[in-house]
Amino acid sequence: MQDLVGRRSPSAFYRSRFLLSRVAVRCYDAKAVVFRQRSMSWIALPIFACLPTFAAEPRPVAKPSPALERLFQEAVAKYNSGQYSEAAASLEKILPKLPNNFELQELLGLAYSAQSDDAKANPHLEKAVRLKPTSTAAHTNLAANLTRLGKIDLAEAQFKKAAELDPKSYDTNHNLGEAYVRGGQLAKAQPFLEQAQKINPASYDNGYDLALAYLLTNHLADARRMVQSLLRVKDTAELHNLLAEVEEKDGNFVPAANEFQAAAHADPTESNLFDWASELLLHRTLDPAVDVFTQATTLYPKSARLAIGLGMAYYARGNYDDAVKSLLRGADLNPADPDCYLFLSKAYNSSPGQAEDVIARFRRFAELQPGNAKAHYYYAMSLWKGKRAEDAGLDLNQIETLLKKSLALDPKSAEAHLQLGNLYSDQTKFTQAIPEYETARKLDPDLADVRYRLGQAYVRTGKKDLAQEEFAVYQKLREQHLADLDKQRAEIRQFVYSAKDAGAKPE
Repeated sequence: MQDLVGRRSPSAFYRSRFLLSRVAVRCYDAKAVVFRQRSMSWIALPIFACLPTFAAEPRPVAKPSPALERLFQEAVAKYNSGQYSEAAASLEKILPKLPNNFELQELLGLAYSAQSDDAKANPHLEKAVRLKPTSTAAHTNLAANLTRLGKIDLAEAQFKKAAELDPKSYDTNHNLGEAYVRGGQLAKAQPFLEQAQKINPASYDNGYDLALAYLLTNHLADARRMVQSLLRVKDTAELHNLLAEVEEKDGNFVPAANEFQAAAHADPTESNLFDWASELLLHRTLDPAVDVFTQATTLYPKSARLAIGLGMAYYARGNYDDAVKSLLRGADLNPADPDCYLFLSKAYNSSPGQAEDVIARFRRFAELQPGNAKAHYYYAMSLWKGKRAEDAGLDLNQIETLLKKSLALDPKSAEAHLQLGNLYSDQTKFTQAIPEYETARKLDPDLADVRYRLGQAYVRTGKKDLAQEEFAVYQKLREQHLADLDKQRAEIRQFVYSAKDAGAKPE
């Protein structure tokens, strides 16, 4: 496989048929979407230094003295040079004498806003709007401040007023669209983002957000058209990544993989490489998935999700020893990630050779998360798997305690009830095992192992008729062996979705 940062390889990687379909990778809850803040033009800064005198007031006021005029211009100069604290101090001295001056209130609000003191800024920006209600910039500045304060509804009202005052302005339409996006109202956002795009068809940022809004509202043809139009203006990795999301959600998995690949080659960030590799993994193009994950982990050795992804790719391909090694590395990089331990436990079942290392990781996980039922379950199973029955160091009481602790935290875990039953059966405590098996059967009637082990326990206690019933069900369930593969795919999908949603950790 050629180097990731070289030219795109042929599409031979994708000749094998994708076996799996899935919903789009992103969490498509609009309220959870973070649109690109760099595109927002919310803070419109008036150029006060160009004002030779104060603007006319809505109501008669005394003309400012030359001293006040000079002090104001000094404050403007300080603001424009980035001395926001000094500018605010100068303006506060003038304010008692000119409380109804629009420029004064507006600049003081912006000075506090520039210092991230939005609570102090807000009264002044509100006063500026009252003093000059026809100022588009005043409404926009107040709206931006309200947004930072978390007052989204009030911010939307101010953005809307700005758009009414200047309906042909790119900024006002873009800002209102973004405000609706922030509030999770994508349907309301689209018309304003569309209008902004009509006013400025070359706008990359607005176009990107519009395409993303189309994607999240399932207007896939519009999203594709918007991204393709932007690509003609500016060919970027993030546009290829977004187009991949569109194609994937539309069920076009080979084009989606190609676009993820294009994004990764154009900009081999941790995130782009993860998206490409996980797309290959999700659709069981396993050899390329291993190759991409391997190169990605070399470039980003501190990325836990890449290490876990590589381990999952090895596991899906049947390379269990390599899977365990990679998953152990992922567990060390992010010890609190439960997804890693799920696949580590599965790979360990098929490759117990690294028992001590695996047990140590599961012990740490249980210590880090004492309230996590799965942590105690994994720890119990790693001990049981790693120390064979003939091992004098095997402490069955410890395993029993851990399983019971897991069940106390999650009494609806069919797997934990099954394994506790198995623990009792291995000690020929069949009367104790049967209730655990029966509970597991009730919780998950399709769990084949429960049916088989319960049947065995019934035989040992002389309940042959009940045993035959369980064995019959077991045979039927085993014939549905594809369900096991489907479960594995679902677990892989869940990891990919959650990892993408969480995003890359800083290196």
